[in-house]
Amino acid sequence: MTRKDRWSDLNVRLISAGVMIVLGIIAVWLGGVPFTVAIWVLGGAMVWELSRMLGGQAWAPGMGVVASLALALAWLLPVWLALPVLIAVACFGAWQIAERRILFGAFAAAILLACYATLLLRIEAGMAWLLWVVCVVVATDVAGYVAGRALGGPKLWPAISPKKTWSGTVAGWLAAGVMGAGFGIFLGEGTGLMLLSVVLSVAGQAGDIWESWIKRRVGVKDSSNLIPGHGGVLDRFDAMLGATLLAGALWLFGLLPGII
Repeated sequence: MTRKDRWSDLNVRLISAGVMIVLGIIAVWLGGVPFTVAIWVLGGAMVWELSRMLGGQAWAPGMGVVASLALALAWLLPVWLALPVLIAVACFGAWQIAERRILFGAFAAAILLACYATLLLRIEAGMAWLLWVVCVVVATDVAGYVAGRALGGPKLWPAISPKKTWSGTVAGWLAAGVMGAGFGIFLGEGTGLMLLSVVLSVAGQAGDIWESWIKRRVGVKDSSNLIPGHGGVLDRFDAMLGATLLAGALWLFGLLPGII
């Protein structure tokens, strides 16, 4: 790969990323109904993409709508009841396909639970904690992309994600640690968030790799073409799924520092 090829998609990626960042900041800042509805829509879009990839093209739009409605219903229920409802919807979707049922059910459940966790973090834990998760994931992604393209080197897992390198992976961890230190100072936690941010970064990378593995298994490059330069919604938010699942679980069990 030539140096020009390495950066050929950068302009499109930056423009799309800029639009998403602006819209994301507005939604997170507003909170309430705008943010909640946005998460419902994103969750439905990701389940729609997953359904298409795993062979359910005929019922994918319907499953996307069902996923959005399930998130809306779950938000009206107490947590102890909302989580089983979301898992049940994922199982219902798995029942609709002839093969890869376990894979669909597991990933669809991860999508729905991560979306629910995102709502909890913004509305219950507070905007600063959701911004921490988002910034850690973005810092990991940007540092990994730049270091991987600039430095290259040994591949992280070429059979699953051929573009990811160890240099990009480690750069992502370092960027996450720096971001965690900054948020730790801002939130009055000192540098205590540094290590947790690195763990969050690893969880995000795991979500990215899981989605990449699914795409390799079904033979597709992107989950869809909804976002220019980034592929589909899942391609852009796969890392966020892993990170918010972890952060949401920590919040539910009272393990996030500074949040009782």
